[in-house]
Amino acid sequence: MITLNPGDQAPDFASQDQHGQTVRLSDLRGQRVALYFYPKDDTPGCTAQACSLRDGETELKAAGITVLGVSPDTEESHQRFAQKYELPFQLLADPDKQLAQSYGVWQEKKNYGRTYWGVVRTTFLIDAEGRVERIIRRPDTKNHAAQLLK
Repeated sequence: MITLNPGDQAPDFASQDQHGQTVRLSDLRGQRVALYFYPKDDTPGCTAQACSLRDGETELKAAGITVLGVSPDTEESHQRFAQKYELPFQLLADPDKQLAQSYGVWQEKKNYGRTYWGVVRTTFLIDAEGRVERIIRRPDTKNHAAQLLK
């Protein structure tokens, strides 16, 4: 399993957002990027997290942070989720889990005695040079924007 640490070069990627546009990390050089991985659109924890980031957008932009969300959902699912909650940032579709695997967040999980594979909720703050600045493991979904701004 891949393990990233602060100071490591963030893996580049090309992924489709909810509008079918290709987003590449390398195209965002010069900006700080909050790349947040979440398990599934329109579930309670994922919605709370997305809405925290939406509500903190002004402060995040002022800090020079571009938010990108990633889950295994499809572009269509992301489009519905973004419209329903008026999310102002891009959501990247990762149905083949390649992006999650490249960041080491596609892992075996256990819940109520059941073992399965899924996305471990994690946020990578990437600096303007494309290096991992900070990793927030198990973010506080209701206060995620404030966590990023600390």
